Amino acid sequence: MKKNIDVIVEYLDRLFPDAKTELYYENDFQLLVAIIMSAQTTDKQVNKVNKELFKVLKNPIDWLELGLKKIENYIKSIWFYKTKARNIYKTCEILSKTDLSVFDTIEKLQTLYWVWIKTAKVFLSVTKWTSVLAVDTHVHRVLNRLWIVNTKTPLETDKKVEQIFTREDLARFHHTLILFWRYICKSRKPLCVDCELKNVCKYYKNNIL
Repeated sequence: MKKNIDVIVEYLDRLFPDAKTELYYENDFQLLVAIIMSAQTTDKQVNKVNKELFKVLKNPIDWLELGLKKIENYIKSIWFYKTKARNIYKTCEILSKTDLSVFDTIEKLQTLYWVWIKTAKVFLSVTKWTSVLAVDTHVHRVLNRLWIVNTKTPLETDKKVEQIFTREDLARFHHTLILFWRYICKSRKPLCVDCELKNVCKYYKNNIL
């Protein structure tokens, strides 16, 4: 297992040597908003919206002054835009009184509206390079394909990853793994032929060979 993990981490480092989030943002507050908006929505669509929205939304006060209805109009092309707008508004009410820097742990971030464990982990991995791995359905899929875990749900996978990876690996792996599932190990039609991980991939063994 450890040997395979080393191979996987090293390969993804070579594939994406400058791996970082592809979300557009200019400060930590905007990053948090972007991550919340990205739930069940592509980064590409979120960036398209936020390159306009973030011209007027620099901090929580801007959001509150702009008002909920106008915000909804800005983000209406995003899935669940009304729910997201409402919950981000509530989070902004909190952040208008308490600086975001105070929310420096997963647990504290989860006290904000619409911030789940994955949201918190993504935020901390980008802003503080924290040794965490944000597990969603895509990360869950890839880790099972590569025999790193044998789990049925993302929640099960999330509980196991910190037992399997070193803290050093987690800090790097979060960013490279996202790019890997997005561009190589896709849900449908993964690019197995060009992937160097074929020998440690369950999907390739069961579906391609």
